Amino acid sequence: MDILPRDQRSALMSRIKGKDTRPELAVRSLVHALGYRFRLHRRDLPGTPDMVFPRFKKVVFVHGCFWHRHSGCRLAYTPKSNERFWATKFSRNVSRDKTALKQLQQLGWGTLVVWECELSDTRQLTRRLTKHLSGSQP
Repeated sequence: MDILPRDQRSALMSRIKGKDTRPELAVRSLVHALGYRFRLHRRDLPGTPDMVFPRFKKVVFVHGCFWHRHSGCRLAYTPKSNERFWATKFSRNVSRDKTALKQLQQLGWGTLVVWECELSDTRQLTRRLTKHLSGSQP
């Protein structure tokens, strides 16, 4: 059972941002500090990637563990109320993510997904980003 009335829950959920989130801004800052320049949210590409590196034909998605269901992550919990709604919502999100990644790869784009929980280990994240962006092949 939800502890908030429907209108309050709706108002709360409507304030959740889809872009320029804290994790996305942190990854953008890190990539910029590494010397890479990028485009944001190109709507002409499948999935509207968070960061696009046209010169390298690479993209980076920054996924929230809760919304995109990071397998095995403590942040990817399922709310106890309205379970059917959440199951459907999460299933659609995961399916949409898989489809976008597959389409991008078929178009010759290299893809990388950075999970929100990975931001706590900056060194490892820096290595992953550098490896992804330094290679000339997608």
